[in-house]
Amino acid sequence: MKIRNFIDMARKILDRESAVRERAADEVTDHLSTYSPAQASSLATLLAAAAVLEKENSALEAELHAILELMSTGHVGVNHVAELREIQLEEIPADLREYVNDLLEN
Repeated sequence: MKIRNFIDMARKILDRESAVRERAADEVTDHLSTYSPAQASSLATLLAAAAVLEKENSALEAELHAILELMSTGHVGVNHVAELREIQLEEIPADLREYVNDLLEN
């Protein structure tokens, strides 16, 4: 992915608006084959950090799904998304708790 597009994606992942973050997470999965290993791991780390602070369940689900897809590239490991351990599992829906646990066990 060209650096300008990568920076734009990173900005969207960290946007103040949950709808923008959700769309950005969805867009991440649309471009999996274009990321370098460093870009894939960087995006996963940003998504994990955003997920820790996420208040909107739909955006959280999109962020977690994008992380899972990035992990499927082979360039992202649990060490890149370790921040997910900071999510208060009791504060999110049960299906998203399973998602977080699956990502951390991957």
